Amino acid sequence: MLEYVPGNRLVLLHNGEQYFPELTRAIDGARHEIFLETYLFADDQTGSLVADALSRAAARGVAVQLLLDGFGARDLAPRFREMLERAGAKVQVYRPNVSPWTLRRSRLRRLHRKIVCVDDTVAFVGGINIIDDFHTPRQTPPRFDYAVRIEGPVVERVREAAARLWALTAWANFRKRVTDRTGAFGMRRNHLPRWSAPAGDQRAALVVRDNLRHRRDIEEAYLSLIGSARREILIANSYFFPGRRFRHALVSAAARGVHGTLLLQGRVEYALLHYASRALYGSLLDAGVEIHEYHRSFLHAKVAVFDGRQACVGSSNIDPFSLLLAREANLFVDDAAFAAELRGNLIEAMRLGAQPVPPRQWKRKPLRLRVRIWLAYALARLFIAMAGVDRYH
Repeated sequence: MLEYVPGNRLVLLHNGEQYFPELTRAIDGARHEIFLETYLFADDQTGSLVADALSRAAARGVAVQLLLDGFGARDLAPRFREMLERAGAKVQVYRPNVSPWTLRRSRLRRLHRKIVCVDDTVAFVGGINIIDDFHTPRQTPPRFDYAVRIEGPVVERVREAAARLWALTAWANFRKRVTDRTGAFGMRRNHLPRWSAPAGDQRAALVVRDNLRHRRDIEEAYLSLIGSARREILIANSYFFPGRRFRHALVSAAARGVHGTLLLQGRVEYALLHYASRALYGSLLDAGVEIHEYHRSFLHAKVAVFDGRQACVGSSNIDPFSLLLAREANLFVDDAAFAAELRGNLIEAMRLGAQPVPPRQWKRKPLRLRVRIWLAYALARLFIAMAGVDRYH
């Protein structure tokens, strides 16, 4: 059951064009501390923009903690690290020992969440990495993604999650152990202002996925909202390879008259997942779930709207690696205005850049495409089994 916290002010940010100006503005206004977690930190114009802002903050005495994934950000530009550490920022790597030749489950437990907390006053949660919107090759419009700017009591939840993982990573990397009671690197927690007072009238809940007590929290939140939907479910997700429970929940919702729509990746970014996911189309289309494939640019969003009232924006894909292995963070929102804005944005994206998948035509797809799909599905299932998460299906 989602535990919504009232009193927040939320701003939906579409793509890096809206996100990065807000992010750098918050960093430039920091007075005490910054936590930033990301999967990718690219050596491009956006990476330079954020690294410069973090360095400026550290140089004026702000405690800057940058946590990067050991696989996604393994190629962090040396100039970024040198600049940040010279200014006094602290940089840690989550699970730095990565082997490309193993599918061992422990090596697949990545830091995939994208969260930022500044001074307990403002936080960001979403799916946008520190990377140019146009970074992906063969792309003209920017990649399609979202984040949320947060003020209010939920900021404290974001701070707690970030500080806890920072301390855990410090301990795991055999550095000086840092406790959440004192704050990162010895800064006393009570030196920071407490901003638990309401900043608005919106209700929100931060839901994280880890490998301890919260292993299925994001999946359960989705299933709860799908199960309680009465009119409409609209999900946009870049890597969509759900397990049985998730698929059955969507089919059951359609059977009770709920209008279900999926906005999925249309371009081929990762061939194996692209074709494997299409093995699931048939049963969903037969149940009456609409599927639209986004072709205008690369879809990177992980968002949803339920009954025009509740919404979700975060980092978690609907696949076994996000739902069972990676550290993820999603913000669930119970607010009609926020949900309406996100829904309208998605409807417009479908109108301008997506193509529906007609059920009848899908059943008559060419043999060569069928072969690709089922070979990819078999390989994907094999990899999932080798990674130790085959119970997902």
